[in-house]
Formats: sequence, C-alpha cells, structure tokens
Amino acid sequence: MKQPQTLNETLDAVKHTLQQMAQWGAAGFECSTESLATIQRWDRSGGRLESGPQTLHSIQTELGVCRRCGLAGGRTHIVFGEGDPAARLVFVGEGPGMEEDRSGRPFVGAAGQLLSKIIAAMALRRDQVYICNVIKCRPPNNRNPQLDEINACRPFLERQLATISPEVVCTLGTFATQTLLGTTAPISRLRGRFHDYNGIRLMPTFHPAYLLRNPERKREVWEDMKKIMVLLGIPL
Repeated sequence: MKQPQTLNETLDAVKHTLQQMAQWGAAGFECSTESLATIQRWDRSGGRLESGPQTLHSIQTELGVCRRCGLAGGRTHIVFGEGDPAARLVFVGEGPGMEEDRSGRPFVGAAGQLLSKIIAAMALRRDQVYICNVIKCRPPNNRNPQLDEINACRPFLERQLATISPEVVCTLGTFATQTLLGTTAPISRLRGRFHDYNGIRLMPTFHPAYLLRNPERKREVWEDMKKIMVLLGIPL
C-alpha cells in the first residue's frame, strides 16, 4: 500500500479508514459523521480548521449525495429544508413523505398544506420561517425513522439550527421532539409549554399529519401557536 506523502494525502487516508471502520461497525474508535465532517473541513493548504460561520448552503454541500444510512437506496430526493436562513421561527418535522420525496421540498403534501394554513393563521408566510425535518430521506412506506437513520441525520439538523439561530423551534410530533430534547416522554406530556434546546425556546406540538387523523386536537395546537406568537411579539 502506498504511504501518504503529504498532509492532504494523510487526511484523505484517515477519512477513508474511518469511513471503512464505520461501515464495518468497528467499536472503540471515533468514526462518527461529525468526526468525518471535521476532517473534511480541515484547511488543505495550511492544516488549520476553516474559520468563519457556516451557512445552510455549506451544510447542504457537505451533506452531498448522502449515503450515511440505508434510506439513500430508496429515495428520489434529499429533502434538506427551505425558508428564511435568518428565521425567528423554525418548524422541525419527522421526515419526508411521498410528495416531499418527489419534489425535494419539505411539507408539501396534505400535512404540509395544513402547516401552511397554521403559519398563515400566525400572520406569517412560509418564506418567513424555516421548515425542515429530522431525517432528510423518506423511510419506506412512511414508517417511523430508525435510530441509525436519526443518528446519521441529527448532526446536520443540529448544525442547521445552530446556523439559523432562531428564537423559537417548534417541533412537530413525537420523533422531532424526542430527538431534540433527548427524552422518551410522549408528545402529549411535552406540548403546551416551552423547553430549552441549546438556549433556544422549543415548543413541541402535534404533527399536522396527526391532526388530519384527529382534527379535534387542532385547538390544542393553536394554543401552542399562540404562545409562540406571544413570545415573538406577533399580535393575537
């Protein structure tokens, strides 16, 4: 095997080795997505970490044509997220559905249309908020996300939120809420009050898809939205 001769070759060799370890399920080594991302961000000219703030574009570029979990094999599009990169309010859902996978945009199906109505009722437009999901690829038959899939996408979601730095995150449904809050408590116990997520106020509420099946819960969601509006100074 040819030995690396330069810093760039060494970094590429380390990254390749860590990727192989991750694929083989090696234990006792740091071969996480975040470690690989750190190596990729290394300044190839001087051996320094890149300075300056990240952008949503740079995060999406790093995500690339992601193959970090098995969902890549069945997707049509990666659904990264859309909206105002400086939004005061971010909605985080679970994952793309059929229409989202087809279009590459979040929340454009029936549940997305209901979310758009909720946003409009808050005296906001979709382009004034940011909308994304925990996982970026559609699970087969819209099944629940699996832990390895959540873990593969979570670093990118966390960096999206850190880059936007909103005043409020509204998690839609169980998986988004439990992922960001690191809890197994049900959404019914968590919604209705603000929680802390890395210094950001987080309001859990029911997912729009759940509301389509249980329209009697819409009133509770609207109560959650009104609390967000008060916090953002939006007249009721």
